[in-house]
This record gives sequence, C-alpha cells and structure tokens, in this order.
Amino acid sequence: MTISEEIRQRLDARFAPEALEVVDESESHRGHGGWREGGQTHFRVRIRAGELAPMSRLARHRAVHAALGPELMARLHALAVDAG
Repeated sequence: MTISEEIRQRLDARFAPEALEVVDESESHRGHGGWREGGQTHFRVRIRAGELAPMSRLARHRAVHAALGPELMARLHALAVDAG
C-alpha cells in the first residue's frame, strides 16, 4: 500500500468524509529538503467532513494529524491540509 492510499484509508475510516482528495506533490519538491527518490514525501489533503466543519483551523489540522497517527506522520516530510 502506498502512503497516499494509507492516508486515504485512515481519513476515510476516521471521518467518513463527504469529499477527500490526497495528492502526492513530492515530484514538485525534487531536490528540496526531505525529498526522497520515489516520492511519497510531500502531500496535500483536501477533506470535507461534518465533524471537522465546526472546528477551528488549528483543531482541524490536529484532528487530521491524530487520525493519521504518529507513525505515519513520521514518514512524511510535509503535509498541507485543507480541511472543513
């Protein structure tokens, strides 16, 4: 399973979102810090879930990070979150 698939699976299971997009942006960071051959280092997540909507921006980011868990977060270099 790729990291993209793992992110999607964990967020689907935790939030049952109305909309979820997981984009691997690693290639656009080639040569930058944290980039590895094969990608799977830089991601953008767009998620819309009823549970997240009333939260502050910071609380939404924390909830997404918690859903992914520390082990998965440690394997990422960058995660951009657009949540609501």
